[in-house]
Amino acid sequence: MKILGISGSLRKGSFNTALLHAAVELAPPGVEIVARTVHGIPLYDGDLEAAEGVPEKVSELKELAAASDGLILFTPEYNNSLPGVFKNAIDWMSRPSSDILRIFRAKPVAVLGASPGNFGTILSQNAWLPVLRTLGADPWFGGRLMVSRAGSVFDAEGKVVDEKVKQNLAAFIEGFAAFVESTQKS
Repeated sequence: MKILGISGSLRKGSFNTALLHAAVELAPPGVEIVARTVHGIPLYDGDLEAAEGVPEKVSELKELAAASDGLILFTPEYNNSLPGVFKNAIDWMSRPSSDILRIFRAKPVAVLGASPGNFGTILSQNAWLPVLRTLGADPWFGGRLMVSRAGSVFDAEGKVVDEKVKQNLAAFIEGFAAFVESTQKS
């Protein structure tokens, strides 16, 4: 099973990118998580799209998503909502609109995230739901992971040092993989 994990942060020391890398390491046998970020994606501009087409970085993400069995969004939370740069990347991935079916329709999707605040990324995760609904994705509601106070969860190299978070992340990935497998049988 191949799952595409995308971190929606541009920050070099991103907690969400660190969480994505931890998920890659904790994936159960038979599950490969391909890690990507939104680095290199320009702001969506219909004139740019008309003149130059879909940027190479976006095309890469689209093809990885299309070839994957599932998608995991590792989302920061900015101002009680989803980050603009992450939404921008998903907007680009939906271009041209005729590709929405190929990239997102019925694609199992999970959302999780890490934040230095006390509430994790609960509001950002909720803000993704209308977007996923519009794209026709199949969101997984069987688990939820919001890593709060992320500054104490990771060491200076971005490794998870909190054993409870590591266990919760492993269980989240395992649960999502089981959901993806169940959608393949139906």
